Amino acid sequence: MFLVVGLGNPGKDYANTRHNIGFMATDEIHGRHNFSPFKSKFDGLIAEGCINNQKVLLLKPQTYMNLSGNSVVQVAKFYKIPPQNIIVIHDDKDLALGKLKAKIGGSAGGHNGLKNIDSHIGTEYNRIRIGVGSPKEHNTDTINFVLSRFSKTELDVLNPQLEFISTTINELINKGIAHYSNIIGMHNAK
Repeated sequence: MFLVVGLGNPGKDYANTRHNIGFMATDEIHGRHNFSPFKSKFDGLIAEGCINNQKVLLLKPQTYMNLSGNSVVQVAKFYKIPPQNIIVIHDDKDLALGKLKAKIGGSAGGHNGLKNIDSHIGTEYNRIRIGVGSPKEHNTDTINFVLSRFSKTELDVLNPQLEFISTTINELINKGIAHYSNIIGMHNAK
């Protein structure tokens, strides 16, 4: 069993903000594959389904970003999902808008959602990083930047990337992070 976690903040005030790109990616996966409706459980919204005959849970923590690990650890413990079967999708302000990267482990890089997850389950889980651009490019501080909404032009760049993740997540589940990182590398090079 795999757990795919999209990071974000709950509520309409945060919809389509940079920090919520993980929720947006999870919604895209949910819409593309045959998942149950999201239900409120484990301090999050959770849905069950299968991707390539592999049981997968989708999770959108509802604890606000800085406490995301509280929800993740509850699901991981209840379903006995090891960190290597957890995939966290999140925003990255150090990547250009729409650029994708995948890795296992590493530093949280100042991302409070990742820091909180690390404190609960360690760092050895899979990460899909989605570039949301830099606060410097927009002449603002980090907090205001990650809580700002995407423009239509930015969404035009991001939507195909969210679709790409939803159509290729099976490669990560079936063949691992090194293989998936190569697929992303080829995709970014286009």
